[in-house]
Formats: sequence, structure tokens, C-alpha cells
Amino acid sequence: MIARRRLAAGLLAAGGLALALAACDQMLPIPDERSDSALIFPKPVRPVAKVVSNQFANEDARDERNEAQVVMDLADMRPGMTVADIGAGEGYYTVRLAERVGDDGRVLAQDISREALERLGRRVERERLENISIKLGEPDDPQLPADSFDRIFLVHMYHEVTDPYAFLWRMWPALNAEGQIIVVESDSPVGRHGLPHTLLFCEFEAVGYVLVEYLERPDIKGYFARFQRGAKRTEPEAIRPCNLG
Repeated sequence: MIARRRLAAGLLAAGGLALALAACDQMLPIPDERSDSALIFPKPVRPVAKVVSNQFANEDARDERNEAQVVMDLADMRPGMTVADIGAGEGYYTVRLAERVGDDGRVLAQDISREALERLGRRVERERLENISIKLGEPDDPQLPADSFDRIFLVHMYHEVTDPYAFLWRMWPALNAEGQIIVVESDSPVGRHGLPHTLLFCEFEAVGYVLVEYLERPDIKGYFARFQRGAKRTEPEAIRPCNLG
């Protein structure tokens, strides 16, 4: 209940999203430039894929291979859970997570694109999904409320995070005691809209996370991995970036 109150206090309701985003004075950082808040963390020693689009026209195709249901089953999603969908885009996972957690659960949809969140807000209103809230994030900080989430989903988006060490470090407090991060990625070469799983493991472990499970799943166009917090979060100055070699 305490975590639910914290979450509710920290989220933007979908109905007021467009107005709230329009009132935000700060612009997103220019692509390829690091924000001041990211400078205390090491840069990734690898290319970072550009965001091509946050619009998906293939929801039917993804449902035909049962993608979301497979991922949610693997993540052990249950009614009443509180979950964050990072890089939510137009909400393919968001709306399906909302159905899975039910009326007693909550879903936070987060993205760094105002336009994507405005479109998602309209979808949430149209489909009357009252257990979804929406929040604008930053490239190096998901801006999540502390001690709030049973699961945080990063689906086919982690390879586009420009400052992965800052991003992962600042996501750490958002998990509750039993919380886990769910990653779905393509095991593609670096810079080609995917990330080799060995490099993913290294970057998470550099911050202090522990790998819980890894599965190769062609039915979800890649691999499934889940992490939990380790004994201690690595201090920013002690993080050693992972080398491609």
C-alpha cells in the first residue's frame, strides 16, 4: 500500500498528459550529447543504436506469434503487480500488461518522447484503461519512483539507451525488495538494433545487478533475460565500462 501511494504520487495521469508535457520547460538533451547528470558515469565502449521510431504498426504480427503473452509468462506476471514499461512507445506492452495485472495492479508507461506519450495517452483514454499512468523520462534517468515496482520491462529498447550505466544506476532504487528487471533484446551485432547477450550481462553486472535467468527465444525475436539487485550498487566512479573485445 505504501509503494502504491508513492507510485500514485509520482505519476502523471493519462488524461492530463498533454497539458503537463506542454508545460514542461526543459527540452530533452540533444542526441549524441551527454547531459551534465551523466558525466559522472563512464560512457559505453560500444556504438549506441539510434532510435528509428517509437511507432509500431505490427501489433497483429506480434500477437500472431504470441510475443507479449510469452514474455509476461516468462516474467511470472500476476494480477495485482506494479510494473513499469520503459520505452513504451505507443503501448504494445503497456496495454497488455494492464490487462494482465488487472484492476488491483498498476502499470507505468514511460518514454523519452513527448509525442509518443501523447499518442499513448489518447489510446489509454480511448480504451478506458484506468490502471495505467504515464511519465516522461530522460535518456540517462528513467525518473521512476523509489521502492515501487515488482517488474521493470525493457523490451527491444536497451540497445538505444545512450548512457546505460547512468540509466541502470538510477533505475536501481525503483525496484521493490523482490523486484526484477526484464530485458528482451535481439542478439544482433552492436549498433544494429540489438545487443549481444554477453555485453548485456557485463553492463548490468558492472552496476551491481545479478542475472537470474537467460533464455534464447526465437518466438520473441531474440532473448529473454531477467536481473535483480545484487548486494550493493556500484558507485559511479567505480563502474568499469565493458569492452567489446
